[in-house]
Amino acid sequence: MTLWNWLIPSIFNGPAITYWQAFGLLVLSKILFSGFGGKGHHKGGNWKGRHYQKFANMSPEEREALKQKMRERWCNYNKNTPDQKPDASNA
Repeated sequence: MTLWNWLIPSIFNGPAITYWQAFGLLVLSKILFSGFGGKGHHKGGNWKGRHYQKFANMSPEEREALKQKMRERWCNYNKNTPDQKPDASNA
């Protein structure tokens, strides 16, 4: 609350807030940026570790198929500029 009241009014001409408004902002930011901590939030590590483990358990053929699928999905973004017609292969 003190940080808000020190910065926001002088920088952005915003209002000063009370203790309870500061508490409400804290709760709101926790919900928006961290979620509620539901299923699997603290268990089983982070998403990167889970996906790495899943990738490590794939056969070489499955890995290559996944890599190709990701290349097709994420690396073809600049092949079709607005003045060109899309390729039939990208459909």
